[in-house]
Amino acid sequence: MFTLRAAVMWTVNDFPAYAMVSGWSTKGYMACPVCKEDVTSGWHAGKVCYLGHRRWLPWDHEWREKDKEFGGNTERRLRPREWSGDEILEQLNRLDFAPFGKTVSRTRPSTHMNWTHKPMFFELPYWSKLKLRHNLDVMHVEKNVFDTLVGTILDIEGKTKDTIKARLDLERIGIRRGLWMNRDSDKARRDLAFFSMKPNEKKEFLKFVSSVKFPDGYASNIARCVNVDGGKFTGLKSHDCHVFMQCLLPVGIRHLLPEDVVKPIMLLSRFFSQLTAKTLRKTDMFQLRHDIVQVLCKFEMIFPLAFFTSMMHVMVHLPEEALLAGPVNYRWMYPIERLLGELKKSVRNKAKPEGSIIEAWVQYESLTFCGMYLKDVETAFNRPQRNNDRGMRKEKLSVFAQSARPFGDPGRGESFSRNDMEVAHWFVLNNCDEIMAYLDEHEEMMKREHPSHLVAQKQRELFPQWFLDSVNKLKSSNSPTYSDELYNLAFGPIRAELFSGCYINRVKFLGLHEMTSCVRKTAVSMSQVEAKVRTLISMANSQLSFNCFTKIDT
Repeated sequence: MFTLRAAVMWTVNDFPAYAMVSGWSTKGYMACPVCKEDVTSGWHAGKVCYLGHRRWLPWDHEWREKDKEFGGNTERRLRPREWSGDEILEQLNRLDFAPFGKTVSRTRPSTHMNWTHKPMFFELPYWSKLKLRHNLDVMHVEKNVFDTLVGTILDIEGKTKDTIKARLDLERIGIRRGLWMNRDSDKARRDLAFFSMKPNEKKEFLKFVSSVKFPDGYASNIARCVNVDGGKFTGLKSHDCHVFMQCLLPVGIRHLLPEDVVKPIMLLSRFFSQLTAKTLRKTDMFQLRHDIVQVLCKFEMIFPLAFFTSMMHVMVHLPEEALLAGPVNYRWMYPIERLLGELKKSVRNKAKPEGSIIEAWVQYESLTFCGMYLKDVETAFNRPQRNNDRGMRKEKLSVFAQSARPFGDPGRGESFSRNDMEVAHWFVLNNCDEIMAYLDEHEEMMKREHPSHLVAQKQRELFPQWFLDSVNKLKSSNSPTYSDELYNLAFGPIRAELFSGCYINRVKFLGLHEMTSCVRKTAVSMSQVEAKVRTLISMANSQLSFNCFTKIDT
């Protein structure tokens, strides 16, 4: 017998909830819960901004001595110290907080810094010994960083940080004269900054984003969130920003913005891509810790001071947390947000949400239990997969074992060209393990009859017919190595109906017409992998030469 006890490892929450569970307010001049009172902040463009990322650079780095490129001063300070749990607990015990509940509001003493209350977690005996008590949510950090960055480089009204107040702030400090207000005429005018896209470039970028097609299930339809005429995005969810930041942004801006602006943005994209990987290496995290400091310092030399919100600043702490706690897949809000979304959908009576959630959960548990005993009814346990290709067939040759399921209306009078069929046939023959002996024999024959530089070309041209003749000889001699599948493979593909798409290897492939139609169906972009898709689908056609033969319009 033993006593099983539960322990709280850490908390997972968004940034506003961070203040509630940690007791440290995430607003004001000391909003960073890691740097605490040692954070570098200031009032710029009507709000608090967080700068001073040169403190994380090596002591002898050249950027520490630059002043005009940054906030107008050099940097000699070291990085902020990290408080241990015992130091935090000792400080909280010395402070006198107001009692919980509705009381007369009073000004927080300066000795309290940003502490609002003593968290109840410190009642746990081990809480002060933990290295990481509260996680910075990478999901919301990435979403807010994306909104700030894209809103600024696209100069979206209401989302850009390059405002008139930000320009006047730079003018007041006396830095970055190229971003000052233009006063050539009677009115002061804010010219387009070098880090923002021009109208024609913005339109080209938005058209690129709206034309991208992702593999089925990889991302939502981001094209629906693009407003080309309005020059902005609307309705992007957190996961949309996650995919956009890591996949589309570094590709879309590469030829539209100056190199000095593109490089740090691409480095930021790689930072989030490696940070959110399923497997992390310590060496990679050490490199990310160096890279994010370089990115933030480079941003300080490019963007206005108002660009640096609290979300931009806390990125510098993400690699440290990854070194302590591992991959972010178990420490971010995606699964929690999905669960909360399901619970919100179950609320029918908004006057009594708790009862609605309980009733919906009881129904779900009951149906789940009963579904385990229903054989002839489709349930969550026996439901076919989304891209069901009907599985593997019981065939001897590997090329015939894979099944493909076509969909869409069959085309009339359409087919592959003879050259396409020959390319597909050679691809199948060259990748069939069961006929490697025939390939080796024919290759030796070609080496004896042709120069070495023509062997590969001649084998590709002559092997299909030679292989068919060899199989016919086996058939006429009643050889035990002969089989109908071997003959079908040697005979090659036949012509049949042409479908608009098919499922194969649990992936949906679409023809060019389906991909360019106004009704979007997620697929692989033909402009990028046209040759590969053509070969794969042709291979599927050859595999099914003796059964229901399918093709795809490419």
